[in-house]
Amino acid sequence: MCGGEITTVRLFGKLHTYRRQKGLSPIAEIWLPDEGMPAVDVARQLDLPLDFIEGVFCNHVVYGLDHILRPGDELAFVPTGIPGPHRFMLGIHAAGKSKSD
Repeated sequence: MCGGEITTVRLFGKLHTYRRQKGLSPIAEIWLPDEGMPAVDVARQLDLPLDFIEGVFCNHVVYGLDHILRPGDELAFVPTGIPGPHRFMLGIHAAGKSKSD
């Protein structure tokens, strides 16, 4: 491995439960290269079901799964099922509109 660093990813809600049911921690550590990696690839690397994910918190802002995550970013995946008003307050609604299909 050349460059990059280990980054911590936190999982909440459905994703927390999913990881626990598989005997895994809801906090994961992954290696991100210096050039970054799309959030969708990180989710796949963690074997997370994409239909459980609405976006990713990256440095306290919500983005779609096409967002490039870089070493040192603070990360947490946003699960589906967050109630209406909270979706707008957290920026989840707007993030979902930029998600690549």
